[in-house]
Amino acid sequence: MSDSRLTLLEAISRRMLVEAQYNGATIRLAPHLMFERHGDLFVAALNLGKTWRSDEEPRLGQFKLAGLNDTRLIEEEFEPLPGYNPQPPRETDVAVLSV
Repeated sequence: MSDSRLTLLEAISRRMLVEAQYNGATIRLAPHLMFERHGDLFVAALNLGKTWRSDEEPRLGQFKLAGLNDTRLIEEEFEPLPGYNPQPPRETDVAVLSV
């Protein structure tokens, strides 16, 4: 099991933030759901560095675990987004763990 997977499983179960390298940038995430799609693991998470338009509600992005590097737990709790639905994004996706 990869270190990123273990870190994200802990973060989801404890509702803790993570920091990771993704596409060459450091991002901070509030991971809500880990799911499997076609044999690959993904995490649905709020990217805390993303700027949202004033008329736009923050929403979860999907990040492939294989693309998240140097993932580390930040000892800072988060609350799930209001109205969060713990279902995977697609019918064929399989939920692994949710907040």
